[in-house]
Amino acid sequence: MTKKDWVGNKKTTFSTLGASSHSEHDREENDFYATDPIAIDLLCEVEKFNGYILEPSCGEGHLSKRLEKYGYDVYSYDLINRGYGQQRDFFKFVKWEGDIITNPPYKFAKEFIEHSLKIIPKGNKVAMFLKLTFLEGKARKKFFELNPPKTVYVSSSRIKCALNGVFEVVGSSAVCYAWFVWENGYSGETTIKWIN
Repeated sequence: MTKKDWVGNKKTTFSTLGASSHSEHDREENDFYATDPIAIDLLCEVEKFNGYILEPSCGEGHLSKRLEKYGYDVYSYDLINRGYGQQRDFFKFVKWEGDIITNPPYKFAKEFIEHSLKIIPKGNKVAMFLKLTFLEGKARKKFFELNPPKTVYVSSSRIKCALNGVFEVVGSSAVCYAWFVWENGYSGETTIKWIN
């Protein structure tokens, strides 16, 4: 048995490769990565929404507060009490008459989208702020074939998401994000547009 020249782990490998989804830090347990409110500005420049909006992963209110500035009535909830909105499990909602806008916990993003489309009326919208890599994967391909987004707005400039909402320590982002917008009942082709 020969002695290894290099001893490492997956984290070291992905860091060496520059894979942005693998950082030197562990992910926050409940996937709380607050979104720079500029993401809402960019979305509201290109989409109009129902007057009533559900933000089911409101965190500390970064997106909710900005949506309110655009004149929307925003109902803010989160599974974890972070001092803003009300504490409630999104998957306990059985019906919502307005639209839904959020940056969901990434590990449950597909489930958030599926549930959102199940509880809103036909013609209403779901807007999810997701990594562009959400487009990848065989399981997601099947999901997209059954539930095509109406529009994917790719952010051509990187938008920051901050662990635990602490933007002061976030440098430039290495992750490309997009707004994925579904209209419940839409079955046409997905349009890709670029924002900012």
